[in-house]
Amino acid sequence: MKGLKNFFHQQEDILSIIAGIEGGLKEQLVTGLSGSARTLFLSSIYEKTKKSVVIITYNLLHAQKLFDDLTQIIGEEDVFLYPANELISAEISIASPELRAQRIEVLNRLSLQKRGITIIPIAGIRRMVPSPAIWKEYQITFKLGEEIDVEQHLQLLVEMGYVRTEMITAPGEFSVRGGIIDIYPLTEPNPVRIELFDTEIDSIRSFSLENQRSIDKRKELSIGPATEMPFKEKHFEQLAQRLDAGLKASLKVIKDEKAKAQALQNVGYELEQLRNKQKPEGLFKYLSITEDHDSSLLDYFPKNTILFIDEISRVQEMNESLEREEAEWYTHLLAEGNIIQGINVSHDIHELFSGLRQPIVYLSLFLRHVPNTNPQNIININCKQMQSFHGQMNVLKGEIDRWKKSHYSILLLGSDEERIKKLERVLQDYEIEADVTSGSDLIAGKVQ
Repeated sequence: MKGLKNFFHQQEDILSIIAGIEGGLKEQLVTGLSGSARTLFLSSIYEKTKKSVVIITYNLLHAQKLFDDLTQIIGEEDVFLYPANELISAEISIASPELRAQRIEVLNRLSLQKRGITIIPIAGIRRMVPSPAIWKEYQITFKLGEEIDVEQHLQLLVEMGYVRTEMITAPGEFSVRGGIIDIYPLTEPNPVRIELFDTEIDSIRSFSLENQRSIDKRKELSIGPATEMPFKEKHFEQLAQRLDAGLKASLKVIKDEKAKAQALQNVGYELEQLRNKQKPEGLFKYLSITEDHDSSLLDYFPKNTILFIDEISRVQEMNESLEREEAEWYTHLLAEGNIIQGINVSHDIHELFSGLRQPIVYLSLFLRHVPNTNPQNIININCKQMQSFHGQMNVLKGEIDRWKKSHYSILLLGSDEERIKKLERVLQDYEIEADVTSGSDLIAGKVQ
């Protein structure tokens, strides 16, 4: 793998993109890359620049595949996936606890400014999220021997979305019995028990939910929110005031008396919940008018982060599709009296991209003009994926000889270690020189 990475690191095309980034170019375009070649290109930029990288894809499926490919090359510690469904209404109605925990883990890592590659489908970029400042406030660290304000920490856990129960049974819950605090963070495989001696932390240990037996001891425990919308008391009051004003304004323009009555009942109920310091089920609808909760994921990244948009044309097409579906969903909510008028439930992508501080590199298989882009450097990397040879090594040798005569370098990738060793032996028998490593397909990249 090291030899393969070094090969890519030395390519003039990659050095040109890096020079453009370092030189302050706002937009660049790279065409011709696909499959493993594109993955290796992305990993090379990341490792060569030592900067954080964000990759925006057109859907969650493609984001997951890219995540899997990059973790094979770079490792799991440096690659993060922010999973978001393609439609906000579907995300809310069938919200997966596993995906929610994964998104929360990404926000936790980003709030700590850890360098890495973060892969985000366009639906995730459109989402409204708490500001980085708010998210940082909701990072609690318990240390062995530390004195804590118990009541203050318990109140903070509630604001962070944890539910207090008699005994924890699922992630996102906590319980208190005497000097024992049990917490089940969304980002931990097991619940954790904190035992206090008065106000001093005497022990921290994870334990089994089934038999309550200890699993391991910890010197410290860091946890983040159990919800994607942590709320302070002031947020309830502010949102209640703004929602009340919005409801009154909506009632003045609604002509249909039935719709007006439904809005008064449904939104009025949500308003009453807010006044009682309770989160309405449809809280996500009002994040754009909630203080500190209308940021985007891009606000979590430093200025020198490199932003890649993978297949920019498909990203734009998906964004347009999401806008149409969201508009239909919003119209339906209005008709049912389940939302007030004049609310944005997601970000406008064009506004977000136009205000970006980070350099952008567009990736596209084909060279074409893409609306709303203005790349100052265009690089076409001549890369060809080979066909399957089905064990016919004489045909493979003939094909490799042909590419070599055209001054190509052929890179062979094997699916696992066993196949790599077998491939090395066969290549030696046919006197074929190659840099063999793990990957997913066979590629040939031209050496300039």
